[in-house]
Amino acid sequence: MRGTFDLPEAGRVTFRLLGASWYVAWLDGTFVGEGPARFPAALAEVEEVLVDLTAGRHVLAVQVHHAGVATTVMPDLPPFLNAAVRVDDQEVEVTWRARILRGYRPGVRRVNPELGWIEWCDTRLDPDGWRDPAFDDGRWSRTVPAPAAVIGTAPLSIGRVRHETHVLTALAGGSFTEEFGYDRDDPPVAFLLRDLAARGGVNGSWRRYDLGRVRLGRPSFTLDVPEGTVVQFGYAERLNGGRVAPFIPQSLGPSCHLDHYVARGGVQTFEPLTPRGLRFLEVHVLAPRSAARFVRDVFVERTYHGAPEGTFTSSDARLDRVWQVGVDTHRACCEDALTDCPSRERGQWVGDAAGTGLEVAAVTYSDLRLVRRNLVHAAVCAREDGLVAGLTPGMTGYLPTYAAQWTAACLRYALLADDQDFLVELWDAARRNAAAFEPHVTPEGLLDGLGWAFIDWGFDRGADPVNLPLSLHYLEMLRGLTVWAAKLGYADDAAAYAVRALQLEAGVRPALRLDSRVDVPRRYHAVALALRLGLYDADAEQAARAVQVVKAQWCASFPYDPLAPRHRTAVLPDEHHRARPPTDVCVVTPYFAHFAFPALIERGELDFVLEQVRTAWGWALDQGLTTWPEAFDTRWSHCHQWSAAPTWLLSRYLLGLLPRPDATAWHFDLVARPGDLSYAAGRVPLPGGHGVDVRWDRAGQVVTYRLSSSTEVHVRTPEGHEHTLTPNCASVLAVAPARTHAAHSRSETEARSNPEGGGWKAP
Repeated sequence: MRGTFDLPEAGRVTFRLLGASWYVAWLDGTFVGEGPARFPAALAEVEEVLVDLTAGRHVLAVQVHHAGVATTVMPDLPPFLNAAVRVDDQEVEVTWRARILRGYRPGVRRVNPELGWIEWCDTRLDPDGWRDPAFDDGRWSRTVPAPAAVIGTAPLSIGRVRHETHVLTALAGGSFTEEFGYDRDDPPVAFLLRDLAARGGVNGSWRRYDLGRVRLGRPSFTLDVPEGTVVQFGYAERLNGGRVAPFIPQSLGPSCHLDHYVARGGVQTFEPLTPRGLRFLEVHVLAPRSAARFVRDVFVERTYHGAPEGTFTSSDARLDRVWQVGVDTHRACCEDALTDCPSRERGQWVGDAAGTGLEVAAVTYSDLRLVRRNLVHAAVCAREDGLVAGLTPGMTGYLPTYAAQWTAACLRYALLADDQDFLVELWDAARRNAAAFEPHVTPEGLLDGLGWAFIDWGFDRGADPVNLPLSLHYLEMLRGLTVWAAKLGYADDAAAYAVRALQLEAGVRPALRLDSRVDVPRRYHAVALALRLGLYDADAEQAARAVQVVKAQWCASFPYDPLAPRHRTAVLPDEHHRARPPTDVCVVTPYFAHFAFPALIERGELDFVLEQVRTAWGWALDQGLTTWPEAFDTRWSHCHQWSAAPTWLLSRYLLGLLPRPDATAWHFDLVARPGDLSYAAGRVPLPGGHGVDVRWDRAGQVVTYRLSSSTEVHVRTPEGHEHTLTPNCASVLAVAPARTHAAHSRSETEARSNPEGGGWKAP
């Protein structure tokens, strides 16, 4: 599509863009934006792009690909493009022309069942230079109005997605021999079977590239090749036998991770319209090396965040590296949404945003709008019974565990972002979400029926009709609703939710009782969650036994035990929404560290946690990974949001500033947990681009803190002393290290027991 308009005088122009599926826009031949930022049909948001233009004629060129299928990114909506031009709030008349790009062959292969289509394009069939202002589109068709029901007017509620260009240098290259049938028989198989040593004669040339880490974006290669030359990009997160295998593991169906183009001849740029997730790239050119010249090799990364505002360094360089890889993983999983991974799904899951994603975002950036948008989308896409969605907006999915975590995440986001209006906005959704659980509650806990209750990939449900870990997630939800209602002044609702929480707590306690014959693999998840919620704290013997259960699970599992079985693949639920691991073995995952490790740290086990981080995440570093894998096995995704828990744990617990849930984002408890380190330093971001700088050094039994802030911040020591940090004025505090769970008055576990502080009780 080409929209031509005239400006009588120079000035600032606003372009408003929205589409049903993927589009890329160029203004006067220069890239100006892409999208859409994913949205459910009921909450379409328009992106606004501001550009200073000269007087005269201008052309907005937009290439749009209607997928025609639902993906994890977008639902299948009727095709439309909303593109308007405004000057001083006055709409500028635009003459639109359109043409189908017939070089693109539709429906060749899906990337996988979760994403859209590969590109298979003969560029000779489409006009050259159609994006340029001087191109003659007089014979193109006029556009027709789209249905008004799907055209949004609300402005986009997040910032603009960034595009960073990386110049590439080939790792290797050479000539190849074709080894497999016709070009569309099975494209990824044909790509992989090419003999890159060209032992059967030369059919083409190839180059391989390493992007350094998994990234989302698009290769953009300018080549000088003969007419009719086939150019293919193959993508992968890892190398298989030193090769790029263009398949995506665990895709729930066939995958084809490549794009295919036929050259019109001469110097030409080849790049896919839709972003791809990859670390390794192979370019195959079906022309002899002497006939193919690589002019420019770049990769344009799509990411929301730039360099982190938060920092962390310590006396342990390995921990510092773990922290940074978590940041890189988080960045790779942030675009128009905070996603689980950039390659297999690009899905906006509540479980990734509500847990590790939110916490990592809060210790690395002051902009938490991606998390807010995720939580709002979950509410907008709620099921008829009120259960908020666990996956939105495309291929909407409903998981009661994620619905329960959503409530705690809303409270945590509102605190960390200083956004209390958010709680008012979503209160009705929170009440309806809670009501969806009620028909499935028994005195002993929650029964099946709400949907797939995902606990963890390593969770062994057994035959118990009550899902104990789900019941504990639900307990945290009820406690959170009590606080939420109280914050809004709804005393009756607060009292009702508190009573339900106490009743549920009494019902699950017998099942949580631990004796010397405890079956660790079957109890690990429930015990870790109960420990996190403070359910063992009244009984020192039970609390000690619970800590040992969690520690034993990690010590018996890979990679801490290198001989333990690895977690080879995901096990999905059956028709009864139950999932069982393939064998009854000890396994741990990076995902559940988010729940288990804080409970251990707060009970004096920081050194144990640091040992696990150095071993388990260090194992991934030793495999050459530069973003965190979904599980402790290289056969899984090599870049997954939920695996970055060590980043937020190191920033929060080692720097020692814990946000106070009974106050605002500017109030912290200072708790010294030096572990086996001699010093640590870093910056903790605050809303509005502010931050607190921390440096501590240990001398014997005293930890000396040096704190400074760009805004007024209030810090409370374990003794209850309040200190106010004023801008540009450093403070020095000497703090005794916390030794046990009882060593400080406002632990994170106590906050989960009652986020307003103090012991848990009904109002």
